[in-house]
Amino acid sequence: MPLGAVRPSPLVEQAAERLREQITDGHWPVGTKLPGETTLAKELGVGRSTVREALRALAGAGLVQPRQGAGVFVIATEPAEDWPARLRRAAVSDVYEVRMAVEVQAARLAAHRRTPEDVLALRAALAGRRTASAGDDATFVDADIALHAAVVAAAHNPVLTDLFSEFVPVLRDGLIDLLTLTGLRTHDPNTADDAHEALVRAIVDGDAEGAVDVVRKELEDPFGG
Repeated sequence: MPLGAVRPSPLVEQAAERLREQITDGHWPVGTKLPGETTLAKELGVGRSTVREALRALAGAGLVQPRQGAGVFVIATEPAEDWPARLRRAAVSDVYEVRMAVEVQAARLAAHRRTPEDVLALRAALAGRRTASAGDDATFVDADIALHAAVVAAAHNPVLTDLFSEFVPVLRDGLIDLLTLTGLRTHDPNTADDAHEALVRAIVDGDAEGAVDVVRKELEDPFGG
């Protein structure tokens, strides 16, 4: 199947899409070495620099891999699913298991690394959670997540911070659903306040194991008190 020349602008996107179609349609199976840049450029009717950028995009999607001195090879026929997409379709229970690992380590590190600014942020987030208890479930969940985010931030590990940020959309939906289904806040609008106060206190006091213990108990029974 001939590639066919692409229309002007945006050339890179068009070239990448045309090459992607050849791969996903099976024209170039996994393990196949792609034609050289000059050949591809001629078939697509674009410059070599455009082909180079298109191949870079395909490599980013996990479809091809350049090998030094050997060329560019097909390594998959379907684009790699990005992390946010995987999280969106993941079971809430699976997300919570990973959240446990992230937040337990974050709490431990936060107790050792918290700064005066972190202490202020944690206390403000706890106060914000208490204020939000007068609002609806979504407002309360947002404030709850903000407190947990403050704990993660106090760990001063950018990787943990990024991981937690990726979890937030899934966590938010799951927690709102939990509160709606169980009605936990009907009789206790500020449910689990004692646990969150204990968490902040442990981090402020530098009690790493105490902070870890609180997080484990809370995440095993979210909003359970």
